[in-house]
Order: sequence, then structure tokens, then C-alpha cells
Amino acid sequence: MRPRDRRFKRGAYLLPTLFTVGNLFCGYFAVVSSFRSAYETAALLIFIAAVLDGLDGRVARMTGSTSEFGKELDSLVDGVSFGVAPAVMIYGWALQPFGRFGSLMSFLFVACGVVRLARFNIQGGSTDKRFFIGLPIPMAALVLSATVTVSPAGPSARWVQVCVLVLTLILSLLMVSKLRYWSFKELHMPGRLPSVVAVAVALAFVAVAIHPPAVILVVGLVYVLSGLMPRALLPRAERRAGAMGETPHEGDGGQ
Repeated sequence: MRPRDRRFKRGAYLLPTLFTVGNLFCGYFAVVSSFRSAYETAALLIFIAAVLDGLDGRVARMTGSTSEFGKELDSLVDGVSFGVAPAVMIYGWALQPFGRFGSLMSFLFVACGVVRLARFNIQGGSTDKRFFIGLPIPMAALVLSATVTVSPAGPSARWVQVCVLVLTLILSLLMVSKLRYWSFKELHMPGRLPSVVAVAVALAFVAVAIHPPAVILVVGLVYVLSGLMPRALLPRAERRAGAMGETPHEGDGGQ
């Protein structure tokens, strides 16, 4: 191998790692921001971490530099950026008034997130790429982050604090559940979108431009609820597979 090709291969190997380290950077400083009561900044950093997390794997596949090292590093970093960082943020923002119970609830979020990541790591290659099993930890983190950005000053009413506590509990349990969530990794778009879909997409862009945090929160909650969808509402192909006795594999995605 020529020196130039060797340098290119080394650079291609490092590129996805840089995205992963950037993810870790955002997660770490999200924790620091929470210690300083800068919860909106912490939430923004978690958003950026999620973007970087979505890019590192794709960059690795594009450059042919996927490796076990990258997979393990990504999993460890996700535990910080989407487990510890949002848990510390949500504790300082809304759960602190509950004392030890609030601390335990934020720890539960971290514990369930880490278990979710560990479960993915032992799934191996026997996975159905269409689905995740259990709520992906980045989505759980994004829901908490969007909740914070809707009202950065923090909830003053006790009932709102209770709602955030319950939301944290639900997200924690959904991460370690056996519910299936669409991964959108093998989503096939039709050549032409129906007019209703086109209008809905246009309205979504307008809504994002007006109030991005609220839209992200609504979309996140809809995705969270999609895992609770009754079987009768699942796509016809999925119902047919179930009727034939096929057992879907757990979804992948490093989530």
C-alpha cells in the first residue's frame, strides 16, 4: 500500500471517531451547563450530540471504517450524552424539589438507558433493521431536552413538576421494554408524495420555524406513543408476518 493510500485509510478511520468524540464533548458540557443552571444550553448540547450520533455511523459506513472499537466507543459515549447528561439536566430543572426520590428517578433514567445500550450490544447481527426493541435512548433524551427548552426557567407549578417526574419514569421504563419502534432505516419513499402529505410536510416546516422546541417535543411524544400502538393499527405486512408465526428480531441502530 502506498504511503498516500495509507494516510487516506488512517484519516477515514479517524473521521467517524471525531464525530463520536464531538458527541462526548457535547454530553460532557451539557452536564457542566446543568451544574451552572444553564438548562437551555444543556438541552441544546444534547440536541447537537444527537445529530453527531446520527452521523458517526453513517460516516463510518461511507468510508468503510466500521469496527468493533467504534461500536463500543459509540455505546459508551451514548451512555454519557443521552443517559447521564439528560438525567442531570432534568434533575436540576424539575426533579430537585422531590429530594431523594427525584434523585432516584433521574438515576433510573441513566440505569435504564445503559441497560438499553447493553442489550443492543449483545444482539449481534440477528436483527430486523426496521425496528428498535425498546425506546432508543437518544429519543428519550431528546424528549426531555425538548421539554426543558419549552420552558427554560423551569416549572413553577407543582403539578408540572409531577408531570415531568412521571414522564421521566415512563421514558425510563419504555427504554427497557420489549415494545417495537420504527427505525426508519429501510423506509421506502414513493416517487410522488400525496398532496395531503406534501401539505403536512409544509405545515411542519412552518411550525418548526415558529417554535422549534414545541414541535420537537410533539414529534418526540408521538414517536414514544407509537410503540404503544395497538396491533390492529400496525401495517398490514406486520400483521401478516405475525399471523404466519414469524418472530421479528430486535431492532438495531446502536441506540
